[in-house]
Amino acid sequence: MPSSNMFTGLAFLAAGTTLATDLTQHVDVFHGTQNGGNDFPGAARPFGMVKLGPDLLLPGTDAYAGYLSDGEFSGFSLMHEQGTGGAPKYGTLSQLPLTGHVDDPLSNITVPRAKADSGSVGYYQAHTSEGVEVELSASARAGIYRYTFPHGSDELKNVLVDVSHVLPSFRGQGLGQRYEGGNLSVFADGHYEGHGIYNNGWNEAPNWAIFFCGYFEFNATSNKTFVAVGADPSVEQADGFVTSNAETKRIGALFTFNTEEVLSRVGVSWISSEQACRNVNKEIPPGTTFAAVVDEAKAEWSDKVLSKIQTTSTNEKSLSLLYTSLYFMHLIPTNQTGENPGWHSAEPYYQDIFTFWDLFRCSTALMHVLQPAAYEEQIRSLVDIWRHDGYLPDARSSDYNGRTQGGSNADNILADAYVKGVRGAVNWEDAYQAMVKDAEVVPSNIPVDHMAPDSSTHEGRGALPDWLELGYITPKFSRAVSRAVEYAANDFGLSQVAAGLGKETDAAKYLNRSRNWRNHWNPKQSSLGFTGFVVPRNTTGFMETDPLGDSGYWGDPYYEANSWAYSWADVHDMKHLVKLMGGSETVVRRLDTMFTEGAKGSPGTIFDATNEPMFNIPYLYNYVGHPELSVCQSRQVAKHAYSTGPKGLPGNSDAGAMQTWLLWNMMGLYPVTGQTTFLIHSPWFESMTIALGGGKQLTIHATGGDGNGDENIYVQGVTVNGKAWTKSWLTWEDVFAEGGVVGVSAGGPADPVGNW
Repeated sequence: MPSSNMFTGLAFLAAGTTLATDLTQHVDVFHGTQNGGNDFPGAARPFGMVKLGPDLLLPGTDAYAGYLSDGEFSGFSLMHEQGTGGAPKYGTLSQLPLTGHVDDPLSNITVPRAKADSGSVGYYQAHTSEGVEVELSASARAGIYRYTFPHGSDELKNVLVDVSHVLPSFRGQGLGQRYEGGNLSVFADGHYEGHGIYNNGWNEAPNWAIFFCGYFEFNATSNKTFVAVGADPSVEQADGFVTSNAETKRIGALFTFNTEEVLSRVGVSWISSEQACRNVNKEIPPGTTFAAVVDEAKAEWSDKVLSKIQTTSTNEKSLSLLYTSLYFMHLIPTNQTGENPGWHSAEPYYQDIFTFWDLFRCSTALMHVLQPAAYEEQIRSLVDIWRHDGYLPDARSSDYNGRTQGGSNADNILADAYVKGVRGAVNWEDAYQAMVKDAEVVPSNIPVDHMAPDSSTHEGRGALPDWLELGYITPKFSRAVSRAVEYAANDFGLSQVAAGLGKETDAAKYLNRSRNWRNHWNPKQSSLGFTGFVVPRNTTGFMETDPLGDSGYWGDPYYEANSWAYSWADVHDMKHLVKLMGGSETVVRRLDTMFTEGAKGSPGTIFDATNEPMFNIPYLYNYVGHPELSVCQSRQVAKHAYSTGPKGLPGNSDAGAMQTWLLWNMMGLYPVTGQTTFLIHSPWFESMTIALGGGKQLTIHATGGDGNGDENIYVQGVTVNGKAWTKSWLTWEDVFAEGGVVGVSAGGPADPVGNW
């Protein structure tokens, strides 16, 4: 590891970038589907409501996005989340091809795989043990199925439509989804409509309804509707209509064909079955070929997402990581504009926010860079949710806020957007009032979260009573320490928006409150030879903890990370944090310790690449004059924790959070949320051009490296817009607001700059 590094002047490389003929060829839809990544490999459009893919059943194993590499098919459903943990959500509106006589279609039938599934952008393929080839594609609000049954077989060729199908959960935490009722009608022309009512899942949502409308492009020789009650076999309903309103009932229909190929188009809606029919007939009209839907999906991904970043790199592994990461970060949130069942509004509506606790550090900042128009819509949607539901969401799915793991981190998102100039149609006075609501009004603790019954996890800041009265959070509130450091960051964001709106008194108030994380700082708490950590405290003083082993879950003082991690959380107050830790040299040694193998007395490091509270940590060397160490540590993480293939993510994708961390590392920049600051490290490629919208672009050039970020990675000099640059950071106005050019000269070590 080098000891130093100098940022000096550089004449940047005037090289062009190239756009591959088909950027979708670099996307691996199975990347991160194993090893806990939970990526969704099925067919979808950017921000699409429909995510059509397989649902695999393997008892004892949760299929968070439907897919598992093992198990048996329980269906192919239209709705899934992307890369999430906690507990499965959706898996609703399912079809399953079956051969032969099916006497009891609603008896939880599963079918084994014949071989491994395959797929690409806009396309998914599976083969069942009964010899049926299943192919899937999707538009934004509809999906298309193509079944090819065994050639020459005399077996009956069936498609089961199961309204009561959901993804199950085996975690035993009371988070399993339930089907509560619905209806299904098969009409004389063979198409079917209806709705299902479902509830629960990770965010413990009450009842929510999904409407559907399905067509088969080939006439069925027969169709039968079925209802099942409890453990009783399915009972055929001859009139073509079934309904249920009890949790124990299931409903579905079995369609039988005499053709080897069966094509099915299905639309979904949160509003009505009539709207579902309009969706499918608008987006996948009758007569549309399966291939046409696939081609349109590929074209949309290329135009709206993948082409946003162009590079001269020819390294296929790096190109795969680049474009695959871009793909997965755009699957959610879901653009549900015009499909909001909760209220009537002319504002955009996005949901499937899962969650801002995962996304606020670097994901939403990249969404702003790459998708400024959609990002403004997402900001407006957050404010509109506050207008009608009363609070900003920290997470939202099935039209319901929850669960809030730490702070009210939508505040961080709004602050980041504000300081970086997002205006357009955003009503910032309303946005500010929404943030003030989080900061001042305790949310109701109804319904009670059985895993954290002390205060609300539905929305807002449940531990606000202590924060307002004491300036810290006592252990009577769960997740006290991790909430405290996040509440401080939330208040800092509020102070920035207040200052921008000319609310000087509020700005000073919330800036002062943003320093209350210091009230959890015990200067005597020690670990591995270092003193000073954020710890639990009550009204009589600090409480002893084990900074290496105090990571917990919903009911504990620290949520999903330990005191070593959370002690770095409040980067908005970094100058004071450095002072509390004992100065710059101690901070460097302390950061080094987090990346030292065996530092915690066992194999591995304190730093955990799978965990969002750790995301900022490799880059904090920039604050103490050692940006070369930020390059070293972050590049080690990027190159060793991430790889191609189904096990290529270090942990749960968390709606693309992992992917966006990797993309920033490739760019050689890292955002500081709630500020206009971007920390400079080292780009991977000789040239990268990023489309910023409105014809603007940011071009990042690098010379002296190996063109892939593996060797000669240490920055020797930087220019910004052609001028020599001696700071280890830049701002939004420097290169993003109107576009710009960053040039980096890489090589071996030199002397550090050390500027703040």
